[in-house]
Amino acid sequence: MSPRSDLPDPQDRPNPLDEPSLRIGAPKRWAAGIPGVAVSLQQAWQHMGPVRTVRTWARLNQVGGFDCPGCAWPESTPRKHLELCENGAKAVAEEATRRRITPAFFAEHPVSDLLDRTDHWLGQQGRLTEPVIRRPGSDHYEPLAWTDAFTLIADELGRMDHPDQALFYTSGRTSNEAAFLYQLFVRALGTNNLPDCSNMCHEPTSVTLGEAIGIGKGSVTLDDIHHTDLLILVGQNPGTNHPRMLTALEEAKRNGARIIAVNPLPEAGLMRFKDPQRVNGVVGRGVELADLHLPVRLGGDQALFAWLNRSLIEGGTIDRAFIDRYTTGYDAMAARLADLDPDQLADGAGLTPDQLEQAFALVVGAPRIIVCWAMGVTQHAGAESTIRELVNFALLGGHIGRPGAGLCPVRGHSNVQGNRTMGIWEHPEPRLLDGIERHFGFDPPRERGLDTVGAIHAMRAGQIRVFFGLGGNFVRAAPDTEVTEAAMASCRLTVHVSTKLNRSHLIGGDTAIILPTLGRTELDRQRTGPQFVTVEDSMSMVHASQGRLPPAASTLLSEVSIVARLAHATLAGRPADPSRPAIDWLAFEDDYGRIRDAISDVVPGFHAFNERVAIPGGFQLPHPPRDERRFPTSDGRAHFHDDPIAAVAVPPGHLLLQTLRSHDQYNTTIYGLDDRYRGIHGGRRVVLVNSDDLIALGLDDGQYVDLVSEYGDGQARRAPHFRIVAYPTPPGSAAAYYPETNVLVALDAHATDSHTPAYKSVVVRLEPVRE
Repeated sequence: MSPRSDLPDPQDRPNPLDEPSLRIGAPKRWAAGIPGVAVSLQQAWQHMGPVRTVRTWARLNQVGGFDCPGCAWPESTPRKHLELCENGAKAVAEEATRRRITPAFFAEHPVSDLLDRTDHWLGQQGRLTEPVIRRPGSDHYEPLAWTDAFTLIADELGRMDHPDQALFYTSGRTSNEAAFLYQLFVRALGTNNLPDCSNMCHEPTSVTLGEAIGIGKGSVTLDDIHHTDLLILVGQNPGTNHPRMLTALEEAKRNGARIIAVNPLPEAGLMRFKDPQRVNGVVGRGVELADLHLPVRLGGDQALFAWLNRSLIEGGTIDRAFIDRYTTGYDAMAARLADLDPDQLADGAGLTPDQLEQAFALVVGAPRIIVCWAMGVTQHAGAESTIRELVNFALLGGHIGRPGAGLCPVRGHSNVQGNRTMGIWEHPEPRLLDGIERHFGFDPPRERGLDTVGAIHAMRAGQIRVFFGLGGNFVRAAPDTEVTEAAMASCRLTVHVSTKLNRSHLIGGDTAIILPTLGRTELDRQRTGPQFVTVEDSMSMVHASQGRLPPAASTLLSEVSIVARLAHATLAGRPADPSRPAIDWLAFEDDYGRIRDAISDVVPGFHAFNERVAIPGGFQLPHPPRDERRFPTSDGRAHFHDDPIAAVAVPPGHLLLQTLRSHDQYNTTIYGLDDRYRGIHGGRRVVLVNSDDLIALGLDDGQYVDLVSEYGDGQARRAPHFRIVAYPTPPGSAAAYYPETNVLVALDAHATDSHTPAYKSVVVRLEPVRE
């Protein structure tokens, strides 16, 4: 394959740390509008061309169409003609691109060469088309037949001393059908080692809500968002991370809602939204969204809500009838709050008395309140304590189980919530395992498996022979990059099921395999005809997704096919065990309806799955606290908690760093090099720092520094060559993009109970680069 003319020649490529086109401008004070449309069209036409763009956009997030492979925000009812946003358009363009990676590409580019490329460059090469293998000692991937791939993987799994010597990772983009079949195969193999991307994002939410209200999911619907009195958005940037939420916020504002934005950084999308599908979004000013911005200190959210909760109790503005009837633990929680100094809480939150009083006035004036949160809350060492304080706030006001009120964790990746519902979890609920045993006739393993952090420790210790990744970019998403890469490289076999090339493919074990798969946009045809899959959004709505584009290559298999054939190759040939009835894995590949029939019998809430998902728009899963104010906890009540205030000690001369996304990326996928809402163009290696901190540290705007983190383990972790950008961050804090800064996050720096890495609270020093 000849080199593509629109990409840099290997001989002329720049050092990945150099960004000569980096430009810094003023941050924007509004989001979307005509620029959002222009960028969407540019990305779509560049990758797909005009005809393919029209075909995909017309079916994106539509009934009978395919679900966006980006975020998990729910679709509106009725659907808009264009139910998409700028970052959704980018995600679709990257998947439906006309660019292709064939085996000839790997013949021209050894792994050692690809390791020098940036994440952006790797992602821009196009769709993977055929299975490839890098054999021991080789620097090249080479073609591999599908049958040989399954045989090789099955043989390696068969040589294990114990099933726990394998890890089975999952990305949130995996469909319900593929996820269910995947966890079934893993448990039939005999392990619960199912780390997934939830371990790195909303795991504190799942753990804490499960304890507090009996179900690890949010308690609101999209209609609740539209008809609430007050929305408190904590640790979120909807304008970049889930832009379609801005439309819902606009609708809420039109219906009279007020909005408080709790975020260390001022985010353009929460200032003003110019909906390009409305006249005033094109020629007018759009809609001002946030009534109040609280620039909370990093990690100060718990202190903020403790201050609010203390003030609510002190002022008597609580729902005592709800508390007495439905909750437990109030007295201990109230006593703990009474002992706290409100001035110290304000200092811990990094907010002024006036800011706190403004927030309190909005709270006491709102009969119905919804609290939304995302990674700015969950990726801290004290994440569980913070979420418990958010739940305390909701319980004090009786804001669960009535219209227009509730808890709203906003999930990041499309179907990440559905994966967990389907059993992608290292610590599954017993009733799911009981359902598997009843329906399939074998007792699945009950011991807790490995989560993401535990998986890295196990690989590092030489306890893992096989790593299998169903989607995702594990190496770049995980913390402590150098440690994670070394751990991955210690495996005998690594396998990645992917649509596109990423860095995890280059950090393989002794033998490394890449299996290319269909995307959401593409037609999935099996023996019984075209198939559809299903997904679950952030608000527990389950609906169908069916692509119609011709597959990127005739050699591609769907994720369901890959899992079914691997399970058949691994398990069907084993000696007969009368206690473990045979499962017809290939029948599941032929007809996905059979998978949904099994899900109906195994997974609670999915009765008559095939019939209900045929309803246009799908159906909503039950949620006892939301639906009937019933709390399926151990004692049948919602639980208040009285956690001490968690805080991170920052030594003199250091800053507290949060890692975050650019507007031109989704998770570890880098669409481009611009973050136009923050005024960053043509580069990513920037660190945003408060101007007063620069003066105190003796540093200058535009100066280049290395970011260095220290955890007391004797290892200085370093992210080199970042340009300082003076920015309105809270004093003492800083921000920089991941995955470039994941190297700074120690493997053991994580939330207490859920082990979610503390990406949003990294103590760093800025070390000037010597020219």
